[in-house]
Amino acid sequence: MTLTTHAIVGALAAQFFPQYPAAAFAAGFASHFVIDALPHWDYSLRSSREHADPLQFDLEIGRDFVHDIVKIGFDAILGLFLSCVIAYLFDLSLILAVIGACAGIFPDALQFVYFKTHLKLLRSLQRFHIWIQEGRQLHIAAWKGISLQGALVIVLICVVKAVL
Repeated sequence: MTLTTHAIVGALAAQFFPQYPAAAFAAGFASHFVIDALPHWDYSLRSSREHADPLQFDLEIGRDFVHDIVKIGFDAILGLFLSCVIAYLFDLSLILAVIGACAGIFPDALQFVYFKTHLKLLRSLQRFHIWIQEGRQLHIAAWKGISLQGALVIVLICVVKAVL
């Protein structure tokens, strides 16, 4: 799942907790794992170094790493921007959108920290993240994945507007 989709879904999930910013953050954070369990498409990273043990996966620092950081950064910024645009267009809370969008992206940021440091504190979260993403055959062709992610966003916007 792209960071753009994670951000938008997190922003929408946060809208259900207008009086509780911590709960809004938790909803955005949890939404990451819920939608990672759906069939989806991910773009490839040139600096990725696969390993037989998925807990040993890494992104190798070098020229490809810089390319990947730009790609990931653009994806995250696009997600934050679109979350704000959606909040504005559909009269939703902008602050909740930002909280939820950041929370929706946060598990992948923690995953990156784990890849680079292998902190024991993050190992259980990383195992869970791997189980959600890799535990089943979830990866599909780009055109299907992008279409499904777009449809998911549209459905969630309709649900949020209908409920709130």
